[in-house]
Amino acid sequence: MLNKNTFVEVDYDQNRKDGHGCPGDVFLSKRIDAEGRIVCVLADGLGSGIKANVLATLTATMAVKYILSDIDVKTASEIIMSSLPICSERKIGYSTFTIFDIHCDGQVRVIEYDNPPYILLRDGQKVDVEKSKISVVSQNDQRRDVWFSSFTAEHGDRAVIFSDGVSQSGMGTDSMPFGWGDGAEEHVVGLCRKDLSISARSLSRNVVRKAMVNDSHAAKDDITCAAINFRQPRELLVVTGPPLDRKRDVEIAAMVRDYPGKKIICGGTTANIVSRQLNREIEVILSTMSERVPPAAKMEDVALITEGTLTLNEAADILMRCKDPEGLKADGAVKLVRHLLDSDVITFVVGTKINDAHQNPNLPVELDIRRNLVKRIVNILNNKYMKKAELRFI
Repeated sequence: MLNKNTFVEVDYDQNRKDGHGCPGDVFLSKRIDAEGRIVCVLADGLGSGIKANVLATLTATMAVKYILSDIDVKTASEIIMSSLPICSERKIGYSTFTIFDIHCDGQVRVIEYDNPPYILLRDGQKVDVEKSKISVVSQNDQRRDVWFSSFTAEHGDRAVIFSDGVSQSGMGTDSMPFGWGDGAEEHVVGLCRKDLSISARSLSRNVVRKAMVNDSHAAKDDITCAAINFRQPRELLVVTGPPLDRKRDVEIAAMVRDYPGKKIICGGTTANIVSRQLNREIEVILSTMSERVPPAAKMEDVALITEGTLTLNEAADILMRCKDPEGLKADGAVKLVRHLLDSDVITFVVGTKINDAHQNPNLPVELDIRRNLVKRIVNILNNKYMKKAELRFI
């Protein structure tokens, strides 16, 4: 049973098959805050490239819809399989899938069809989950076996899902003639034993990178790994913009001083307020100089200080385009994105005093006022990255 402080972290990493413009694997997740429920789907379309992507996208989208409608497992599976278009070459409509339906009380239902079996770990040890087989009829009257299982998640549990591009990576090599196989599971278990607090993001990235090494950095199939963690949330406070009333400068500084989690300040005026109120020095980090945004800075007990509007706008762009921040130069915007992605519960406190400089009509149109930029970032974090981000004004 989960405790009230447990956060369900969901993240994934992916590389498409070498030579193809889009992946044939699709990972889709949706959080329903009103129900405290999360649905995650990994679908692997037949073949690779655009055709596979269409099949996988259709499968994942339908799976989320029907599972959230509380249709029984067999009916949902039959609808999905019967709805897939038939391949003109192989005469089958085919996409494998793994579906996780996570409820707020810790009850988890899992439906699997032809993907490698998921891995459940507890205290660094693999947990064997009993599964039942259900036969369903596909569109061309073929019977296929779907596996159903359920378990009660506990605080600290971790579930890992991957496509056969992971388990079959390295196939044909001298060291892995039949692919990575059970070695993938051993690798996951070893990572989690070594670091019981490893994030879903780090775990999935590590598995995908190792599969790429197995394939000599030219993926022989689409490679996808997703991880689901049940753990204590990592909290982050982002303060940006001076308050409307200067009398509340003290309040802003107190928030930064007393917040128990990680803290970031976006905006030079805001940083100067905190520096003055708490008598702490600001030190510019020259190594973060870039053409895109002003350099970042640091302060005692503050993880990062950045410029305001330009940096927020650039961070929103990186998040929206799903760019990997690890592969980008570590300027202020990239560092901000890294902290956001490494956090679970994020509180943005936005000062409502308008910066006169941003009313200059000669500035680019895309530089929206601060509050709307932050609204955009909150929306992206909640909908694309499964974070719990909220916005407060002061």
